[in-house]
Amino acid sequence: MQSDMPRRLTMGWLPAPSDFRGHLRAALETIQLDRALGQPDPEPGSGFSIVRLAILASSTVDHLVPAIRVAGLRRRLVVDVHIGTYGQHRQDLLDPASPLHEFSPQMVLFSLTAREAIAGVPVTAKMAEVDEAIERSVDELRFLWKKARETFKATVIQQTFLDITDPLFGSHDRLVAAAPSRMVARLNDLMSEAAASEGVLLLDVARASEGDGIGAWFDAGRWMQAKMEIAPPAAPLYGDLVARIVAAQRGMSKKCLVLDLDNTLWSGVIGDDGLEGIVLGEGSAAGEAHLALQRYALQLKARGVILAVCSKNDATIAEAVIRDHPEMLLRRGDFAAFVANWEDKAANLKTIAARLNIGLDSLVFVDDNPVERARIRESLPMVAVPELPEDVAYYVGCLANAGYFETVSFTADDQLRAGQYAANTEREALLGSSESVDDFLRGLRMSVVFGPVKAVDLSRVTQLINKTNQFNPTTRRYTAEEVEAIAAAPEMISLQFRLLDRFGDNGLISILILRPEPEQADVLQIDTWVMSCRVFGRDLEFEAMNIAVETARRRGVRAFRANYIPTKKNGVIRDLYPRLGFTRVNAEMPADGTIQWHLNLAEYVGRKTHIDRLGK
Repeated sequence: MQSDMPRRLTMGWLPAPSDFRGHLRAALETIQLDRALGQPDPEPGSGFSIVRLAILASSTVDHLVPAIRVAGLRRRLVVDVHIGTYGQHRQDLLDPASPLHEFSPQMVLFSLTAREAIAGVPVTAKMAEVDEAIERSVDELRFLWKKARETFKATVIQQTFLDITDPLFGSHDRLVAAAPSRMVARLNDLMSEAAASEGVLLLDVARASEGDGIGAWFDAGRWMQAKMEIAPPAAPLYGDLVARIVAAQRGMSKKCLVLDLDNTLWSGVIGDDGLEGIVLGEGSAAGEAHLALQRYALQLKARGVILAVCSKNDATIAEAVIRDHPEMLLRRGDFAAFVANWEDKAANLKTIAARLNIGLDSLVFVDDNPVERARIRESLPMVAVPELPEDVAYYVGCLANAGYFETVSFTADDQLRAGQYAANTEREALLGSSESVDDFLRGLRMSVVFGPVKAVDLSRVTQLINKTNQFNPTTRRYTAEEVEAIAAAPEMISLQFRLLDRFGDNGLISILILRPEPEQADVLQIDTWVMSCRVFGRDLEFEAMNIAVETARRRGVRAFRANYIPTKKNGVIRDLYPRLGFTRVNAEMPADGTIQWHLNLAEYVGRKTHIDRLGK
């Protein structure tokens, strides 16, 4: 497909530079920074994480590397990228002496073209012949994915196939089995089904190119000259798409959408215009656009994103609109936090984060007022603030295209999350009416369901390990394949915990993995321990340790060892192990800040909690 003038791709949700020179200077600094990171080695405690990403491609992709690295830096990720030999992805995987094996990637991205899959299929082929050829190509992909996971224990990302074909029959292409465009579409469908069944992540450049126009992503001249399938103008967005997946796999996607009210969820100012004066609903372009934003917010809530309100308004009047306006789709119960007052919005966002027990860097703040947006960016740079277009009709597109809520899984617990946060409001009310914390915990009537990690738990367990940053002493991350291997290893103990109380089921909210020390089978190292922030302060850590100790004693284990590696986010558990009865091993603080702890199980005295047990 010829493209004389590829359309310039922009990331419109980012604030525009204030001046050209500043923009140019920033661009030059970005290039210099990328070059300086040729040997990435962030300082301990800097908050940056290194990710080793290998790209195995059948086209030229070297020009995409700077964009991937810069997009990673926006997310506090230093992405060390290895480019495989052009068109030699199979050989690189199979050759143990290849540079790929020396690199030992944590993530492998297959960036392949559709040409190989459809090249040998004649246009006269029937549907059965087309499917046979495509299934052979998908089987080859399955082999590559399996090899990458087995060899490197890596997370695998498969790039969808760009449709760069030219029309052969015109609109009739869709009705001809072997028309090139129809074969590419079929290839993407069957490959996606295979990826879903194999636990492979997708980088959907096909979807992105449909939205931007294939001419923005592919330039025939560049392909003829340098075999670039992704055109240079698409590199910044491509890099951002890759970085979103890498960040999501590490639990760094945003968790909460915080919405302003006036001129955001409806047109008008409720305090001035009254219930009858605001514009919302069918019959006007603006009213329908605000309705579309509400509908999108509800869809996000259904997939597990928390909703909140932060508005300069009288709370009683604001809640009356949500309760009484007949066109409102969002209702008060949809919001896990509702803060409407005349205080500074930066302070109110801090209140919302504290109330939900999530970090400020988990928030996305949507406000029509550019002054308020600038204020939050300046005061709370960790909060994501999309630069909304002037026309409210494009609000949803801006928010969706920014990819703040990118995910790599969708579990049953995700679907329940909105209700779980709503139940937290009732728990807060109980806490407020209780005479003491002990009285509050007793009143919750809690129980824990626990047991070994099973196959049905793998998706949620992997998600929880990779997205938990606060209650996570070591911040180790594991792929689904690694979790499956851990759960199956007889020498290891892997426990999962689900907490219930009078207000509902909090879901699977904690994982504890213990592995034997080398040559000391009777000593277990706490390899990984994560817990959802939604159940902090409920004494689950004490009950979980009681259960772990009892389980280990039955195996003849005499001691636990544990490490606490401080990060910018896990300071909330810096005293976890001494509170559980562990003693510190290393008196001196090592360079990486790791503190080592030891627990003699013979001396351990279980702490009494208000949690009953329902499973073993």
